[in-house]
Amino acid sequence: MTDTAPAPPSDKPLAGIRVVDLTRLLPGPLATRHLLELGAEVIKIEGPAGQAQDDNTRAMWQTREEAAAGTPGLFFRELNAGKQLCRLDLRLEADRAQLLDLARDADALLEGFRPGVMERLGLGWPVLHAANPRLVMCSITGYGQRGPWAGRAGHDINYIAMAGVLQQVASLDGAPALPNFQIGDLLGGTQAAVSGVLAGLLGAQRSGHGRFVDISMTHEVWRHQVIARLTLAATGRAPVPGRDVLSGGVPCYGIYRTRDGRALAVGALELKFWQALCGALGRPEWAERHWSLGQTVGGDDAMALRADLQAVFMTQPMAHWATLLEAADCCVTPVLSPQEAREHPLLFEVGPASSVAAT
Repeated sequence: MTDTAPAPPSDKPLAGIRVVDLTRLLPGPLATRHLLELGAEVIKIEGPAGQAQDDNTRAMWQTREEAAAGTPGLFFRELNAGKQLCRLDLRLEADRAQLLDLARDADALLEGFRPGVMERLGLGWPVLHAANPRLVMCSITGYGQRGPWAGRAGHDINYIAMAGVLQQVASLDGAPALPNFQIGDLLGGTQAAVSGVLAGLLGAQRSGHGRFVDISMTHEVWRHQVIARLTLAATGRAPVPGRDVLSGGVPCYGIYRTRDGRALAVGALELKFWQALCGALGRPEWAERHWSLGQTVGGDDAMALRADLQAVFMTQPMAHWATLLEAADCCVTPVLSPQEAREHPLLFEVGPASSVAAT
């Protein structure tokens, strides 16, 4: 976090774009971090130091030494590095006026309060739009600005539960698993907000008129749950956890344990990859037992073959299989820990493969 002058102009796609960030926690701050990485100038608004209007991530994973020195924890520093900090007490008229001045000179403003808070502060969309007709305002909430759940509190687990995703992230016995990846916050919040803001900025550039972007994390997760929604529409039922093509109902796509307690991710979904896997394992007789050749998804043969494949993988440790199958080009990879992923050459020897912000 810095409070120095903005960086000099760059050739990044959002160079010259100014963003006012009123968000807290994870979805909004990461969205504005992405916008900053694309070249935007981001001004983060927080309340008076040490009060309830601070971003709660300041204290998350904060060490004793950092707390004693008044340094925010790593979570906060990572999400907000490079942003300019402006402290305003929005309970005060003078500070609300200062925020309105910032909005007049901004291209986008993001906020994550509950519906109605900005209006009660006198800073709702009609006021901001009148002050700056080109402004794109993005509001990130759990359930949207309108509707029977608009005022409810929630977190990631609630959003993915209400979107029907948590029920699908389940084992064969139907017990939901708690993913340590914030699907609602990151997909439904962060990425949806970035997409909405970028679209709004493009529209403002073309028409001269900004717009209000209403991000409901629950609705966005539901919108992206394409396979389950289309299965429901086509068959009248949602996919059965552990028994559908992508949830464990075919041997060519799933997670398998190895002798050392590790795991492999098998993604040999297409026939050619499955046949390559069977050949590499020395099981050519399995090659024609595939869903695309009539094997019933979730049926007796598919589940029996899953068990047989699991038995094979249990004969050797994960490293053995990873080395053997790497050359087979059959869509099999080790299941890595975050530490292993961080150190793997895929991610860090070559560098980001698809970063628009890279120079």
